[in-house]
Amino acid sequence: MNRKKKVNQILKKRMKKTNSKLHKSNKPRYISKAERAKMEQEEALAAQNEAKTDAVVTEELDSEPKAAAE
Repeated sequence: MNRKKKVNQILKKRMKKTNSKLHKSNKPRYISKAERAKMEQEEALAAQNEAKTDAVVTEELDSEPKAAAE
């Protein structure tokens, strides 16, 4: 009886391993606190650069009609 039980345990263990490898976790990847802070800084810089380019574009558009009117 013990031998039969042991064989069944081994087979069940193997099946569990193969099934666990097939099914991937839906949990998102862990991002450390330092990485999150770094990402926030990069986003802030990108937002500032966007704001600067938008301001330059609006200034150029505002200055063009004046030049055309003269």
